[in-house]
Amino acid sequence: MAIKDWPEGERPRERLVAHGAQALSDAELIVVILGTGTTGRSALDLAREALPRFGGLSGLLASGPDE
Repeated sequence: MAIKDWPEGERPRERLVAHGAQALSDAELIVVILGTGTTGRSALDLAREALPRFGGLSGLLASGPDE
């Protein structure tokens, strides 16, 4: 299900605004940065794939744009 179809109170961007970054998981923080997914994969799917690939949020943030 696309994030836009989630109940408003469960969407990462709305939760960030209402409760702050500490209320979101690392994957949800990445969702806010990405803003959208790709065909057949939500932004949350992409974030969940990226975290283990880069060794967590800090590894992802330290990676280059080509990665």
